[in-house]
Amino acid sequence: MNKNDIIDSLVLDWQKERSDLDVSAMSVVGRILKLGKTLEKRAGLVLKNIDLYYTDFDVLATLRRSGNPYQLTPKELMESVLITSGAMTSLLERLTKLDLIYRETDEKDKRVKRAILTEKGIKLIDEAVELRFNEANKSIDYLSNDEKKTLSELLKKMILNIE
Repeated sequence: MNKNDIIDSLVLDWQKERSDLDVSAMSVVGRILKLGKTLEKRAGLVLKNIDLYYTDFDVLATLRRSGNPYQLTPKELMESVLITSGAMTSLLERLTKLDLIYRETDEKDKRVKRAILTEKGIKLIDEAVELRFNEANKSIDYLSNDEKKTLSELLKKMILNIE
């Protein structure tokens, strides 16, 4: 594959402008950043078809994969979802108004209100997960199984070493 992309241009420009810098890492990092934005946009578009924002999906999916009875505290949700506590509060209020979750006081700590999926929430997230996984599969269907495995392992290695 010898087609050039925007990252090739970026790297070439920096090599010209700052030949004193090693810009080779941008061939990888730049592509990962661009790819992340592209994949997130594609996921958002597929979820928009069922009137669901990506952050809604993230919270509902986290509740769904937690298993029956599909309930977590806001703190437990924040450990899995990349949003601030203030944003989480607003999101949970919105999901409650949409009847996708309900809130119930935690028996162990009365200060905490657990988020619990409603039947409507379960139905919507089950549909959304299918759409999301289908979109993810379409995003990489041109890769062989070996390429998918190798890419997954390399990305995991990067994540574990950077974090």
